[in-house]
Amino acid sequence: MDVSFLGGPQPQLGVGVVAPFDFALDRELWRWVPDDVSLHLTRTPFVPVEVSLDLARLVSEHETLDAAVQALCAVSPQVICYACTSGSFVGGLAGERAMCAAMAQAGDVPSLTTSGALLEALREIDARRIAVVTPYTKSVTDSLEDYLGEGGITVTGRAYLGLTRHIWKVPYRDVVDMARAAVVGSADALFISCTNLPTYDVIPQLEAELRMPVLSANQVTMWAALRAIGARAVGPYQALLDPVARRGPAAMTGWEPPGGGPLSPGGGPLSPGGGGSRATPEAAFAGPPALPDGEPDGVEPPLAPPEDPGPLPPV
Repeated sequence: MDVSFLGGPQPQLGVGVVAPFDFALDRELWRWVPDDVSLHLTRTPFVPVEVSLDLARLVSEHETLDAAVQALCAVSPQVICYACTSGSFVGGLAGERAMCAAMAQAGDVPSLTTSGALLEALREIDARRIAVVTPYTKSVTDSLEDYLGEGGITVTGRAYLGLTRHIWKVPYRDVVDMARAAVVGSADALFISCTNLPTYDVIPQLEAELRMPVLSANQVTMWAALRAIGARAVGPYQALLDPVARRGPAAMTGWEPPGGGPLSPGGGPLSPGGGGSRATPEAAFAGPPALPDGEPDGVEPPLAPPEDPGPLPPV
């Protein structure tokens, strides 16, 4: 059969993505991408280090970025993004800017990072006070707060899981529980960190419940990369992407989650500021222990409170 009348595939714009070796959410990135854009992903080399500040530094070394960018340039992307939050905030603002410069020099292509895209997105929605959710340990979460502080952003509350591996296995319910625990004061928006933490479907539900914009690492990365090439990210009912959904910053005074307050994994109230000497209210959720070699995967952090609060309200 002659199919020459089809004229071949549609022309595609290309977005190059450098991800850490353990990145498992390729499909989630694609959900923000319109049909006329293709993602070209590559990964940093494997290193036997769990998620930590040390790993963040290793996967963001300029030599590593140089090799990854050169590989991506073989398919001529219009922009290249480094899709790792911790890897791009671990060096502070100066480190993030140096990463962008190194990638741009390696490929002669406009380049950006997740953490740089986050600050750009916060400016877009005029958010200066935010709540933060992470799957990280306390030290990595502290580093994120330091980076945000350099960028003029105040963290009003935070919650973290303390995980060092298998972050992509965290279910949406646990992300929701952390969000409710983190939003304990007046905030303009919520940020869910880590490109290996699933967030696409939970964003509109949380925006409806918390009545504020909700940003995530993968969302801001794709939003910034696509905007850089004149395309728009696809994300119905996500305030950053959908003007109809953007209500603007909303005060949280007087808000509390179902049950009268944020719950700890054991069902009791979380103590604001219980994570140490920092003034920022925070909640530390105990993640699952690291699995010994040879033991089957599949353990998920047991974060749900004893009484299920029920399904989230519809958008």
